[in-house]
Amino acid sequence: MSNNQFRRPPVAHLEAAFGVAFEPDLLERALTHRSYAYENGGLPTNERLEFLGDSVLGVVITSALFHSHPDLPEGQLAKLRASVVNMRALAEVARSLGPQGLGPYLLLGKGEESTGGRDKASILADTLEALLGAIYLQYGLDTASIVIRRLFDPLMADSASRGAGLDWKTSLQELTATLGLGVPEYRIDDAGPDHAKTFTAWVVVAGQRYGGAEGRSKKEAEQRAAEAAWRTLSAQMADSTAVAGTAAAANEPDRAVDEPDPAVDENNADDDPPAQV
Repeated sequence: MSNNQFRRPPVAHLEAAFGVAFEPDLLERALTHRSYAYENGGLPTNERLEFLGDSVLGVVITSALFHSHPDLPEGQLAKLRASVVNMRALAEVARSLGPQGLGPYLLLGKGEESTGGRDKASILADTLEALLGAIYLQYGLDTASIVIRRLFDPLMADSASRGAGLDWKTSLQELTATLGLGVPEYRIDDAGPDHAKTFTAWVVVAGQRYGGAEGRSKKEAEQRAAEAAWRTLSAQMADSTAVAGTAAAANEPDRAVDEPDPAVDENNADDDPPAQV
């Protein structure tokens, strides 16, 4: 199968990465982006499979977190899930599949191909979910769960120790309050059809804009913009602290070389006076 003269790697590499063999027609549909379908007479796209895979992924990750963190309240579990099931995390998993990642397997239209669609986070994330949906259709929930756990267990293990990353908006607001910078304000733009919108968010702190971060929901985009602002402001705060410490050390007067040691004088005061001759 070819796409605009792009040579696709062996499908066996992709199947090895997932640990399953795909039905050829189901695999083809899971890899078909709407831009390719539109340019080729209205072929079936991967969007229905993506919808299914998104739900299967959510169930498996939610169940895993529920059982591995029995003492966490609902709100914290939701934050953990959001740190694992988001566009950026899914795209990184997609890039790790096989020797070359998922990108070379995509069926894209010429426009998407020419604008770097093979490494676009939203397309990679959607296609990964479509492939998970295909696995569920072909093999059922048990096999889909095994595949998902193998791909996402490292992310789930890491998510429990991310600290600020569980809720970047809250962390940013706490930081700006500490720095006296006021309350962050968010700006959102959206693009794409209603069923597949991509959102871009910026956050404004004390008149300075950060972000330009994409997400498949407003919430995800805002979290990523907040992360960008939090990291930048934290680095600036660390640099300012280091500079202040260096300046203070430079201004501290040198102690006199011959300054007597109080401890020595105190010890000498307790000694017996010299005998009179």
